[in-house]
Amino acid sequence: MAEAQVSATQSPIDRLLGVMARLRDPDGGCEWDLAQDFATIAPYTIEEAYEVADAIDGGDPAAICDELGDLLLQVVFHSQIATDKGLFGFDDVATAISDKMERRHPHIFGDAKTGDVRGQWEAIKAAERASGGPKSALDGVALSLPALLRSQKLQGRAARVGFDWPDADGPRAKIAEELAEVVAAPDDAARAEEIGDLLFAVVNYARHLGVDAEGALRAANDKFARRFQAVERLAGPAIADLSLDTLEAHWQAVKASERS
Repeated sequence: MAEAQVSATQSPIDRLLGVMARLRDPDGGCEWDLAQDFATIAPYTIEEAYEVADAIDGGDPAAICDELGDLLLQVVFHSQIATDKGLFGFDDVATAISDKMERRHPHIFGDAKTGDVRGQWEAIKAAERASGGPKSALDGVALSLPALLRSQKLQGRAARVGFDWPDADGPRAKIAEELAEVVAAPDDAARAEEIGDLLFAVVNYARHLGVDAEGALRAANDKFARRFQAVERLAGPAIADLSLDTLEAHWQAVKASERS
């Protein structure tokens, strides 16, 4: 059996690495953990990142700590999979990110003077991308990001090279144009495409107004869920039998109570 023992005298990170190594040990490890690979674990990694965000929104430090632990486990899990394949290990991951952060903060770790820190950061990232040869300005925007967030990042990347409206008037007019095209769409396929264009235009407008579209929609979702659940409490078990006018009256009452 591989020597992957768990000891209370180890540092917390070494203990966690030992736990994962033991779970992935072919001789007596966990059957489920052994069956996983990068692709099967990736959805859990994304889910855990969102659970961290939810805990932060909830404002409970204990929950934030717990969820950060779950997210750290994902990094350790991927690193152990890579170790098992002879690709890289956790130390390589930690070293690479440390090197990157030091490289991108020359005003802290190097000789550069403090000035346009944001500009320095972007210039260093651009140089890193260029070092691998000609690439698109959109490279590095993950396909797995939520659609609204990815739209915002794609638009931001295009804006860096000058492909952008000069102000918010352009994307605002584009929303009206795209909405008209949704109405005029001849079939379901065209309508779906135009709805996508409309959503993209709304994200662009939000970006020009300095609004995080993903965060704004998440807040709107939470607000709808909170208000609808209040309507359910007012309506009672027979909610499905109530008229739309009655439900609307309950909805307005909930909104009024929130404002007061």
